Amino acid sequence: MASRLHALSCMSPAKIKLSVVAAPLAFTGQAAGPRPPAIELSQASITFGHGTNAVPALAQTSLRVQDGEFLALVGPSGCGKSTILRLVSGLVKPTSGVVVVGGREVAANALRIGMAFQNPTMLPWLTIERNIMLPLKIVQPFRARYAKEKRGAFRDKAHALLAQVGLSGFAGKYPWQLSGGMLQRANLCRALIHEPRMLLLDEPFGALDQFTREELWAILQELWLAHRPTVLLVTHDLREAGFLASRICVMSARPGRIIDDSAVAFARPRSIAMTFEPDFVALNQRLRDLIVDARSAPAPEEGT
Repeated sequence: MASRLHALSCMSPAKIKLSVVAAPLAFTGQAAGPRPPAIELSQASITFGHGTNAVPALAQTSLRVQDGEFLALVGPSGCGKSTILRLVSGLVKPTSGVVVVGGREVAANALRIGMAFQNPTMLPWLTIERNIMLPLKIVQPFRARYAKEKRGAFRDKAHALLAQVGLSGFAGKYPWQLSGGMLQRANLCRALIHEPRMLLLDEPFGALDQFTREELWAILQELWLAHRPTVLLVTHDLREAGFLASRICVMSARPGRIIDDSAVAFARPRSIAMTFEPDFVALNQRLRDLIVDARSAPAPEEGT
């Protein structure tokens, strides 16, 4: 496996929510030609509610994410960043347009992915080991083998993940016995135990202090470099986006759409010290200016 793995969970009051949307993300066709994007939104729009209560969240949003890419979504609060994660996961359907993952429409196929949010979902009555192995009861092909192998290969894998994030010896502890940063690490182990090809992360470090957050940035970078899952990260922290992502998309104010799409060219592995260098600071300032302009821009006319 890779060097140190991952991490994500929460600061004391808040833990990260991890959910799994089950069914295989494996496509067996032997297509000649280039592989399809891992994620593709084509003119996707979504409106919540009806009539006078209708709230347009996304407007004709198009986005392509290649397999193994790390993309960050930034923008004003309420612009639809998290809605894009929900569309990609299949938790909601677009009002119009198409969302395709792995070459297939999301609505037609549930997906095997890892998700992390700020809401707590570590089950307090289960040990850390049992929390980490919980997705194996849900996701095929692991579900059929879980009962037979949970004390074998899967248990060993959970312990290996814990070791990689610096939590050796904590498998038998309960969530309330771990600090926020430790829960962050354990929750990422749970997101990865079922070997997802895609991680959807919604401000997973938002509740942490700056020093813990930076430490977990480095761990998540190691994870991505080692395993290259496709990652969609929603964040309000522009420094976090620049440190972690290979691309950053800026969204307009609600109803959201992509208004800027830029590659992040800094060499990897990236260091925290790099985030204080002039080129990185200039990137941050450019992103900030785009978001400030987006906050004050009038909403587009419907259909434009």
